[in-house]
Amino acid sequence: MKRKPENSTGKSMLEGVTIVDMTSVVFGPFATQMLADLGANVIKVEAPEGDQFRHSAKPARTRGMSPGFMALNKNKRSIVLDLKSPEDSKVMADLLATADIFIHNVRLNAIEKLGFGPDQVTPLSPELIYIHCVGFASGGPYDGLQAYDDVIQAASGVATLSGRVDGSGKARYIPSLIADKVAGLYAAQAALAAYVHKLRTGEGQFVEVPMFEAFSQFMLAEHLGGLTFDPPNAAVGYPRQLDPDRQPFPTSDGYISIVPYTVESWEMVFTVINDLDFLKREHLETPREQFFGQHKLYQRLAEITPTATTAEWIERFRAARIPCMPVRDLADMLEDPQLSQNGFFERRDHPSEGTWYDMNRPVRFGAHGRREHLPPPRIGEHSDEIRAGLEQRSAAYRHSRKSTTGTGV
Repeated sequence: MKRKPENSTGKSMLEGVTIVDMTSVVFGPFATQMLADLGANVIKVEAPEGDQFRHSAKPARTRGMSPGFMALNKNKRSIVLDLKSPEDSKVMADLLATADIFIHNVRLNAIEKLGFGPDQVTPLSPELIYIHCVGFASGGPYDGLQAYDDVIQAASGVATLSGRVDGSGKARYIPSLIADKVAGLYAAQAALAAYVHKLRTGEGQFVEVPMFEAFSQFMLAEHLGGLTFDPPNAAVGYPRQLDPDRQPFPTSDGYISIVPYTVESWEMVFTVINDLDFLKREHLETPREQFFGQHKLYQRLAEITPTATTAEWIERFRAARIPCMPVRDLADMLEDPQLSQNGFFERRDHPSEGTWYDMNRPVRFGAHGRREHLPPPRIGEHSDEIRAGLEQRSAAYRHSRKSTTGTGV
């Protein structure tokens, strides 16, 4: 089926789905951001001090509007609630009574003290999907421990990967909030699966999404290596990713990624760099010889690539159908031709922060339109609006339940 271009007409995929989001920082907000971009009505519940990620970097104008917060909280509305206050606790209960999904990252004992644990919320709405974002799965020795991205990278073994590559053995974090974001992907997947189940059965459910277990599965898919089998048949780790020579190659003006992946590729690579004699001289002419002597091939390639510019190598390797890309600096990503032509970055005007670059949803759907854009909210920006609309939604919800059950409850 040919993909149709997205347009601004029609309903969004998750239009009509209401999510009460009491998560903070990255794990939960990344999950609800994806759902918000798909059209869900995400109500961001913040404590009076706000989501701490609001203060993670320098804002453009307003305190609490950091770049990271802007990226993870567009298309959401913010309400400030102090759940220790009886009045605000009642507002929260009313929100949950009309929601489809409740997601938070508060410890269970703490949320239960506030009156919003899984069993406490069920009477408000038996069909509610209750998603708990945690650091470690319940029932194990790590249950209840605090978890941040660095902690999870350390616990999962990922902090040892860089040291394995460079031979230093030094532990380092991957310079990205990768564990948080991966866990966010799992949480979004869980929310959608639970919602499909609800559509089929009418049942809500409790869902636990643990960052440690999610990230461990994500990373060990390739890096469990030989330990996959019992007894092990090789070392832990995926050799291709841990090869110190399989790194970006230097050029005369930068770096380039070159990926000779198939058995025929190496001969073509050495044809491009005009050094086929090297294969004969080093006895690397057959696929088997090339497999076991791959480090020599990478090392020789790294000796040749500095003789030309990145652009020159890109032209030659693409002509030979060898996968390659220039190593681009982060600061140049706004000008990337692929992203620019496809409208990945969208220059928008924020009511308080001025001009900013939004990243559009990377996944394209041919069967629905895009939702109306909501700018990242200032803390509590929509408190009055949400409170004002709550009674109307509650009345509509009570009417729908009465019509469905016939009990008049």
